[in-house]
Amino acid sequence: MKFDATSYLRKRLLELKPYQSARQEFVSNGESMIFLDANESPYETDLNRYPDPLQLELKALIGKWKGVRVEQLYLSNGSDEFISQVIMGCCEPEKEAIMIAPPTFGMYKVAAALHGVRVCEVPLTPNYELDVDALLDKADETVKILFIANPNNPTANAFKPEALTRILDHFPGLIVIDEAYSEFHDAPSYISQLDKYPNLLVCQTFSKAQGLAGARLGIAYGYPDLISFFNRIKAPYNINTLTLSTAIQKIDKQEVVKNQVKLIIEERKRLEDAFSTIECIQKCYPSDANFLLIQVDDAALRYKQLIDKGIVVRNTSKYLHCENTLRITVGLPEENQALIKAFQSLNSIK
Repeated sequence: MKFDATSYLRKRLLELKPYQSARQEFVSNGESMIFLDANESPYETDLNRYPDPLQLELKALIGKWKGVRVEQLYLSNGSDEFISQVIMGCCEPEKEAIMIAPPTFGMYKVAAALHGVRVCEVPLTPNYELDVDALLDKADETVKILFIANPNNPTANAFKPEALTRILDHFPGLIVIDEAYSEFHDAPSYISQLDKYPNLLVCQTFSKAQGLAGARLGIAYGYPDLISFFNRIKAPYNINTLTLSTAIQKIDKQEVVKNQVKLIIEERKRLEDAFSTIECIQKCYPSDANFLLIQVDDAALRYKQLIDKGIVVRNTSKYLHCENTLRITVGLPEENQALIKAFQSLNSIK
């Protein structure tokens, strides 16, 4: 049976006639042209022309890199933009909902609120695993999208493949697997499952392992009809020229990225070993990401003490099942050594 992408999308937006930028009306044949179509400045500055609204050069490189077709790719101004776009494009305000499994990335809930969309929460178990039975039980016809961060933020763990497979096999709406930290996790990307599950969307980012957080570039992968819809409702020039150029250069430097990831994983293990000997750290949770979640005796106190020593971490105690926890990014070796030394200098609470 053919997949009907329109059943997942807002009917009103399906009828939307998208804004067509001047540059989209022209298809280059490779010849040098005089551009008088977009009211740009004619004075060359390297940035006086609008960027490619379809981002075809970068998409072609990503497609070859990731083994997907260009029509399966959506590029966003950070993953945050894609999260917002998929909620806006699929959920009727005040009528429909997204589903999340807290504790998880906070932007899913924020984006839903911005678009007037309900949030159905099905908490992780206390040991940070997906409650698959509860997720499927609560997935009624109003729940349009399930967001799963894998590896998860702030808990740092990747979920069991068998749990994700059950969800993919049975969840009736769209499933967004957010792989922001996938480079740090030794497991295949769910991009490989796109052909099997047309209701699956996978998003990744250049912000973490790729080292381009300041460039703001996210990638979403999915069924071509879904991706085509999201490209229709996006801003015409949502990715700027500087970001496109920087990402194109980064794709050619993946050996450097692999070596950096290898070192971060080694340093992650060194921090785990050191934390096991520090009295105020009660638990260090297993990590599949570039950060660690630790439980301490008093998170507010330890957070302030580290600030006083010039080290900024994240107090994650407000999250469900995360009382008295700190989230700590793995830094450079010398930064990690300074962190260990700072912790070792803290007195335990009597």
